[in-house]
Amino acid sequence: MWKWEQISMDFITKLPRTPTGCDTIWVIVDRLTKSAHFLAIKETDKMDKLTRVYLKEVVSRHGVPISIISDRDARFTSRFWQSLHKALGTRLDMSTAYHPQTDGQTERTIQTLEDMLRACVIDFGNTWESHLPLVEFSYNNSYHTSIKAAPFEALYGRKCRSPICWTEVGDSQLTGPELVFETSEKIVQIRNRMAAARDRQKSYVDKRRKPLEFQIGDMVLLKVSPWKGVIRFGKRGKLNPRYVGPFKILKRIGPVAYQLDLPERLSGVHNVFHVSNLKKCLADESLAVPLEELHVD
Repeated sequence: MWKWEQISMDFITKLPRTPTGCDTIWVIVDRLTKSAHFLAIKETDKMDKLTRVYLKEVVSRHGVPISIISDRDARFTSRFWQSLHKALGTRLDMSTAYHPQTDGQTERTIQTLEDMLRACVIDFGNTWESHLPLVEFSYNNSYHTSIKAAPFEALYGRKCRSPICWTEVGDSQLTGPELVFETSEKIVQIRNRMAAARDRQKSYVDKRRKPLEFQIGDMVLLKVSPWKGVIRFGKRGKLNPRYVGPFKILKRIGPVAYQLDLPERLSGVHNVFHVSNLKKCLADESLAVPLEELHVD
């Protein structure tokens, strides 16, 4: 991969309306360097206007990407958007609420950005649009553990030249023009919000992190608890079986997902599952949990 060849994008909507009418932030992230663009738009903007913004902010700076990961927003599934990228030679990959084959690190980056941007919007009120460039600057020049550098440094090969108080969280001691002093205060405020958002998202991930690994051919049990946003098949109720199976692992999909050999009864279920929903079958494989009471939603 090369920089800005594979990108991910999402919308943050329902924000306070600014004097120019903007109420949505279009977040576009490079999956390799984690550098990002935050674009203020209107939720009612048509797809042709968003396309002009995309060509101006992304294509003119970084070229045409190879693939774009997005959710199934109506704007991304529109015929105009799909025909445009077919003509440009860009592959569109649509993720779903539960799809372990998409890049989990990119999705976590998007969630952290949404958390941080919403906190900043609350701080800045309806003037958030004028501070959005500072938010983008702060994010692109903050250290990322996943790439062991700041996104700006990963993208351009050197650190960004800026006042010391713009790159460190702490009290600003800068004296000078009022605009520079005010900007420095906002940068510190944004970076504090960013640190809080990252800590919050990290705690969410650590709670469900499981250092599990299976081999092709292993027999595993599949979790069917009706959690919100996870696999939604099975009855609701405390007495229902938490796991069904065992099922044979056919293939490993990336570092944390596995393809299972599901029976015909579950032919309507996507057969790739995250490792957190699997458990090693240690009992007699002939003692299978029956599927008669299982209802596929």
